Amino acid sequence: MRVYLIGSLRNPNVPTIAATLRAAGHEVFDDWHSAGPEADDHMRDYLRARGQDYNTALRSYAVQHVFNFDKRHLDRSDVAVLVMPGGKSAHLELGYVAGSGGRGIILMDGEPERLDIMHAFAERVVFSVDELVAYLAVKS
Repeated sequence: MRVYLIGSLRNPNVPTIAATLRAAGHEVFDDWHSAGPEADDHMRDYLRARGQDYNTALRSYAVQHVFNFDKRHLDRSDVAVLVMPGGKSAHLELGYVAGSGGRGIILMDGEPERLDIMHAFAERVVFSVDELVAYLAVKS
């Protein structure tokens, strides 16, 4: 199964989760994580130094290149897994998948005390990597 792992550049658990999914036989896209925890900050600073405001930066060649790279892999995935905690972009990615009729799963580190109603957009919420692996094995 092709899995797009969605998450934060600042979440150090992404590569470990990806490795576990690969060991379970899945093709995992997490290459976006290789840019490092401050990639978005560096891109912002670089484009600001070039005189670009926020909206202009979003349409710049560099940003569009990264956006289209990630989107292409989102579109080809069989399932997208949002690794929590995730930022605004991560939630937009899961929203895009759900709105496009794709499969989206949320991986949390334990069951939260607060009920987030909009998590109902996800096909499933799982609370451990082991639970994720088991769920994907059944739903492949």
